[in-house]
Amino acid sequence: MQRIDLSGRVALITGASRGIGLAIAQRLAAAGATVVLNARTIDEEIIATFDGPQAQVFVLPGDVGEPEAVGQLIKTIFSRHKRLDILVNNAGIMRPAPIGMISDDDIAQTLDTNLAGVIHLIQSASRLMARSGGSIVNVSSVVGAKGAAGQLVYAASKAGIIGATLAASKELAQKGIRVNAVAPGYIDTDMTAKLGDEVRVQTLKSIGLGRAGTAEDVADAVLFLASDLSRYVTGQILGVDGGMVI
Repeated sequence: MQRIDLSGRVALITGASRGIGLAIAQRLAAAGATVVLNARTIDEEIIATFDGPQAQVFVLPGDVGEPEAVGQLIKTIFSRHKRLDILVNNAGIMRPAPIGMISDDDIAQTLDTNLAGVIHLIQSASRLMARSGGSIVNVSSVVGAKGAAGQLVYAASKAGIIGATLAASKELAQKGIRVNAVAPGYIDTDMTAKLGDEVRVQTLKSIGLGRAGTAEDVADAVLFLASDLSRYVTGQILGVDGGMVI
């Protein structure tokens, strides 16, 4: 089996303090990448959870929902590492509510974090990646493609990520930058736990493989898209849903 080797590459993962984001960061680090962990609040102690040389793991807190914070994040990476090869746009929030109960604040914060943040990061990161090419992987959701009751704003934000991925892939290919997305289904995380046991039971019935996904399932798919194994793959939305939407 060919071993994925990301030695010498610098990767930025947003929403990396836990769950899918942390699992992705750990996979990329295990493959040899220097990883930069970003989240609104993230403790330096998280570095100790990584295997291998800890000097290759860095923490940069910041809110990707704020354009100024995104700009500073990329500037700091350039200052410290002089390059960026992999961007994983994973940061996201979910605030389920019936349509009539959605607040203006929930709309603004969800769209700022889940969608505007992705756009701003693609803008800033692609300028740095244009030096030597790279891979951008956006984390969408099966909900962005199929919708879900009680998740109007979240679904809209994740659908927007799909559109942003397709548009950016067309524009950035000429610069050697590949842009793809993963669309996880029902994954065991703190976020899905908030949906409750009834939703879990009903959702599991719809999954062909008969189980919920894990953060590591998603991380492995991202690792593939970040690596040279997918060097001729761009503009794709890879479902990681166990057969939930076949």
